[in-house]
Amino acid sequence: MKKFVGRVVAGGKISGEAIVSKQGMNTLATFQKSALKNAKIVISSDQNNPDLYKKVITGKILCLPKTIGSTTGGLVIQTICSMGINPSAMLFSEEIDSLAASGIILARNWENSQIIAIDKLGDKFLKYVETGDKITIEEDGTVIVEKK
Repeated sequence: MKKFVGRVVAGGKISGEAIVSKQGMNTLATFQKSALKNAKIVISSDQNNPDLYKKVITGKILCLPKTIGSTTGGLVIQTICSMGINPSAMLFSEEIDSLAASGIILARNWENSQIIAIDKLGDKFLKYVETGDKITIEEDGTVIVEKK
């Protein structure tokens, strides 16, 4: 078990299973197909991200350095939150980008989503955490990782 402390962007307390991308996640490529199909869960459709491709994202704690890609990223996050198919939390090793931040804040304020976001967790966090690990997020931005 290891603890990391980041900056609270959108707070909350939750435990769940990690899904990890060691590279920047393209929000549009990851979520678009599931959103357009009006799916009940998101299965990542970004074939350029082998860490996430064809994996379930809904309800997981998504660990990543940052989001990349299209300027529609914030709208995509807000949309999947409005559909209830979002990850339960997004944990960023780097500083959150403006598109992801805007989508999460809009989702929490306009869609009543409870999605949690913590950033600035550091490179050591992303090197340590693996898909399948159990993560507990505290309201103060503490992230506890328990190996699977």
